[in-house]
Amino acid sequence: MNFHLQDKIIIVTGGAKGIGFGIVEVLAKEGAIPVIIGRNEVDNQKAVEIIVAKGGKVGQVVAELSEPEACAVAVQKIIRQFGRIDGLVNNAGVNDGVGLESGDYNRFIESLHKNLVHYYLMAHHVLPELKKSKGSIVNITSKTAETGQGNTSAYAASNGGRNALTREWAVELAKYAIRVNAVVVAECYTPLYENWIRALPNPEEKLKEITSKIPFEHRFTTAEEIANMVVFLLSSLSSHTTGQLIHVDGGYVHLDRAMANA
Repeated sequence: MNFHLQDKIIIVTGGAKGIGFGIVEVLAKEGAIPVIIGRNEVDNQKAVEIIVAKGGKVGQVVAELSEPEACAVAVQKIIRQFGRIDGLVNNAGVNDGVGLESGDYNRFIESLHKNLVHYYLMAHHVLPELKKSKGSIVNITSKTAETGQGNTSAYAASNGGRNALTREWAVELAKYAIRVNAVVVAECYTPLYENWIRALPNPEEKLKEITSKIPFEHRFTTAEEIANMVVFLLSSLSSHTTGQLIHVDGGYVHLDRAMANA
């Protein structure tokens, strides 16, 4: 299927690993030019090498997006290098376990900068270019905003903010023909997730417990499955879709968990 993304410049924050890299891979396969923004140059370069080896086009910028000024600098570098921006995927973030009982003011605010503030800043700084290209924004968010998780107040609050901003921006930017949507992730097996599992006393048992609660096929969502939806939402094939929070989660959030025993 032709997603009409050939040579489109699409920023992917946190695009060197995990879900972000899955999005970069699918974009490159569809002929787009994803531009990775990541904090670690070695990781960025590894991702670039993989894409180039497969015949794709890709760019990268090193930036620590939790530092507000770095967001503006990164966007300006991309504009200077590529001349335009056709889409933004806000993806970078981390579930850093800042809870209510275990957290404090400073850690809470730091987590908001890691997980929410740069979503706003990136969209703010790319907006002049998206007005020209009538591009799209896709925000990656987490089920924690809807289900809760425990001991992760800052991350849950950030994802609630991501969801709210998705609909707020869809309203504000409709007059510019800029569409804004979100993909909500539940259980997706990424390197960060794997590290968390391995740190538990009985990792194999925990994996079985988690997958048993995922209604559809009792398995994790793959990064590629997330990426496929993101690419669709960036493309003109979803030309009348905006303000939507789309759950790519095997029914984890909305389907009856009793299905686990079916």
